Amino acid sequence: MKQLLCIISLLLWGLTGRSQDVQSCRNVSLSFFSSAPLEDIEAKTSQGVSAINLKTKAVYFKVPINTFQFRKKLMQEHFNENYLESNKYPHAEFKGKITDDVDLTKDGSYPVNVEGTLNIHGVEKSYKMNGTITVAGGKLSVTSKFKVRVADHKIKIPSLVVKNIAEVVDVTVAADYQPAK
Repeated sequence: MKQLLCIISLLLWGLTGRSQDVQSCRNVSLSFFSSAPLEDIEAKTSQGVSAINLKTKAVYFKVPINTFQFRKKLMQEHFNENYLESNKYPHAEFKGKITDDVDLTKDGSYPVNVEGTLNIHGVEKSYKMNGTITVAGGKLSVTSKFKVRVADHKIKIPSLVVKNIAEVVDVTVAADYQPAK
């Protein structure tokens, strides 16, 4: 995990030439919620990594799929083996850019729009989403909620359990960043 974070930091640092322009988070909290007629399903992880370049406004997130924890062990097993195939597609990844003209070096709370590519289950799809970035004492915190259509990432839901899993899943992200070292 540390190697991945170093690679992300070096990549974003290389774009600007100044490491103080990059902030990173090693414990991004991600959750998803599926509300379907027969059952609600929720899973959480705090093992995502992220980096934001304050100068270029480049944003990067990566999360190991098999770190999502479910209320029921069987749900977690089916999620990893049958739906997300975490052995074959071990990570979800987002690469994007903040499209708003905000100064992320000044304290405040900023609603932002982000455009980029989300790769889940080996399928890349363009997304536009919004969130909030709070800057306090030079450190960033990010929150966002957005929706992901399961079929857009070629995740197949067997007809036997189609009433147990929603077609559109709500995703929530929260991260507290530190300046890259």
